[in-house]
Amino acid sequence: MSTALAGTAPAATLRAWVELTKPRIVLLVLFTGLPAALLAAHGVPSARVFWGCGIGIALSAASAAAFNHYFDRDIDALMTRTRTRPLPSGRLSPAAAAGFALALAWLSWTVLAVACNPFCALLAMANIFYYAVVYTVWLKRRTPWNIVIGGGAGASAPLIAWAAVTGRVELPALVLAAIVFLWTPPHFWSLSLYRREDYARAGIPMLPVTHGEPETRRQILAYAVVLVLATLLVGPLTGLGPLYGVVAAVLGAIFVAGAIRLFRHHETRHAVRLFRYSIAYLFVLFLVMTADVLLRARGA
Repeated sequence: MSTALAGTAPAATLRAWVELTKPRIVLLVLFTGLPAALLAAHGVPSARVFWGCGIGIALSAASAAAFNHYFDRDIDALMTRTRTRPLPSGRLSPAAAAGFALALAWLSWTVLAVACNPFCALLAMANIFYYAVVYTVWLKRRTPWNIVIGGGAGASAPLIAWAAVTGRVELPALVLAAIVFLWTPPHFWSLSLYRREDYARAGIPMLPVTHGEPETRRQILAYAVVLVLATLLVGPLTGLGPLYGVVAAVLGAIFVAGAIRLFRHHETRHAVRLFRYSIAYLFVLFLVMTADVLLRARGA
């Protein structure tokens, strides 16, 4: 028995390190940056820039996630959803997590600066600071609009990717970032509706805790409508074709319908469904955006 336990210990520790990086979020961040790189290059950029950009963005997102684990370890221990994370559960030490986050940030800077350019590396470092310090340490614990203001951190991948290819940030990159920025509040507020007790126990001023559930539902619906309108404007502003336009319209209609259902019906299951759909929505939206760019580049 002891031999079997010893054999599983390294695997469990490795899982804890991977968990620090929030790999599903890293994957979603990568997908929001990919079409920006392709649009900026009018096709596929050089292998060096393409892979350097992708690896650098993934490392910066992983670093920000690890810092989030470090700074949130006290409130994570109070919440049912997060108390089994590596730090509150004692699987990893806070010092190890902080060192890991710093190492990932350094690797991200190195990869982006060498493979792409120092400007995009600087944007990545600014994003890590914004997410780890401005959002996690300050906004999250002080204002119910934490998600709205902090949404800029999650929207940085298109800016970094565009800068990796061109060395600057231009309007199409800002438009792509705006989609993620507008998506963030309805996504997290849907989660906070059915995790309200957790946030209240931890003293986090999420909107359902401070303003009530009816106001949160109204805000979710309002942001969903603005989000969908923004996604429909992306095509004309970036040159995306009908493939993206049709899929964005269908996905957006489903999103708004879910937000209306949540507004009218207060059952928890509607909040859970909208939260889960919002993840698939952003993933598919940017995946189709990527396919649209590649198809147009091939036909050019």
